[in-house]
Amino acid sequence: MSTLGWKLLVVEDDIPLGKFLSRELGRKDFEVTVAADGKLACAQMDSVAYDLCLMDLNLPDLDGRDLLKRVRSIHPDVPVMILSGRNRTQDLVQALEDGADDFLSKPFSFQELVARLRCLLRRNASPQPPRGLRIPDLTVIPEEYAVFRGQRRIELTPREFGILQYLMNNLGRVVSRQMLMEEVWHTPYDTSTNIVDVYMKYLRDKIDGGEERKLICTVRGVGYRLRYEEQ
Repeated sequence: MSTLGWKLLVVEDDIPLGKFLSRELGRKDFEVTVAADGKLACAQMDSVAYDLCLMDLNLPDLDGRDLLKRVRSIHPDVPVMILSGRNRTQDLVQALEDGADDFLSKPFSFQELVARLRCLLRRNASPQPPRGLRIPDLTVIPEEYAVFRGQRRIELTPREFGILQYLMNNLGRVVSRQMLMEEVWHTPYDTSTNIVDVYMKYLRDKIDGGEERKLICTVRGVGYRLRYEEQ
């Protein structure tokens, strides 16, 4: 991905807003394609390699949540930013759980939008971890989105995979809930939600369920650690 000419798909049924975003983002080194509904967006993403998707949730033909889940399942490496008039906390949390990388409510600051888009692109352009991250009995292959516990392949959601990969990249280090929220969800930590703990339970059930040796440890009052010492 080059630093100029980022390919951006904007999924927005508000025609004037779509034209505004196309024009103004085009002046900020983005190559913008606008799709007015979810079905058009799917067709575009199946034919063009986009660097980022900016989408509304209120869409005709295909609901924004359904589109988000489809994009995340078929194009897991494409960052998705939600730009929506839905501004309740539960809307934000649900979008992040469905796989969005960021969420900006309408009305919005154009300068903030550009800054957030560029932040997502920088993060996505960061060097990938080496192939085949391993600790005893656990293997993570980022390029293939694959996880193995021994010979057992484990199916993870994108969010669960992101948490595990972050833990693998910080072996021996205790990572806090704030760190996980900021690095995996890419949003400021909200003490009023237990979303990190919920996803850690999901991940533990899949990684450690039925295993004598537990790999994911809780450091009480601090956070979590992936153990790697030989036993």
